[in-house]
Parts: sequence; structure tokens; C-alpha cells
Amino acid sequence: MNTETNESVIVIPTAEETELARSSNRRLAKILGDNREKIGLRIEHDGGGESIDVPPVVIELLNYILTELGEGNAVSVIPVAAELTTRQAAEVLRVSQAFLAEQMENGTIPFRDEQSQRRILLKDIIAYTRSTNEKRLEALDELAAEAQDLKLGY
Repeated sequence: MNTETNESVIVIPTAEETELARSSNRRLAKILGDNREKIGLRIEHDGGGESIDVPPVVIELLNYILTELGEGNAVSVIPVAAELTTRQAAEVLRVSQAFLAEQMENGTIPFRDEQSQRRILLKDIIAYTRSTNEKRLEALDELAAEAQDLKLGY
């Protein structure tokens, strides 16, 4: 089932689509191997077929989509320039709206008010995610170094 809004496309796979995505993903991974530079697609249809060249990033995105659909997950494609509601942003971050509101109020995540509703740029959500991940990795490195200094066997 496909749902389109002016901000995104959400695809919820059927059981048949999940199995086809799983199979297609395995085949695509085998074809790609380490070759990610020259990529082309062949589209077959009732009138024959056509080959088209696509940027490697499209194949990476297709591979990701097939992986998620193959696991039965819904997939959403959102343009990076998109503005999200707080509900959508919380879903992307996989946090509660209350936690997101706290991050917005303390200035960690920028936003703007639009007619009594807050809007957040997806690029700011991505930047927040990257920053948070970097901080987590730094903390893990510090813990590992401390464990080694204390000879804890890690």
C-alpha cells in the first residue's frame, strides 16, 4: 500500500511484496558485489524493455528499500528539504514527542512556529542524529580506554 503526502511517500508492503523484496535484495547484492561505480537498470514491461543509467546513490537507496521491505517494514522516502511536524520528527528519531519538545526548547534542535504548529527541517533532524551518534562513539571510546587502563579485560 502506498500513501503519498506532499512531504513523503510511505510504502507498507504486503506479504507477497515482502517476499519479492527479500529475493530481489539478495539478487541485487550479488550483482553489485563491490561494483558500485557503473550501474544501470533494465526495466521490463509489456511493450518490451529499456535500460537506463542511474546514479550509484539510487542503487544504494534501492538496496536499502529492498532490505527494509524484505523485513516487512514500512518505508518512507522524505526529501531532505522537507519540513516535518513534531510528530513526524519524533517518529524519524524514534523518540517521544515530549523528549523532542525538550530538545527543541533547549535549542538542541532548531524549529520554527507556523500557525501554532512547530516545524522542523529534516536536515536538522539528520544533523542532530549525526551529532548524537558522534557523542555516543566518543563516550564509548572513553569507556574502553578507561577499562583498558584499569585492566578490566575489555
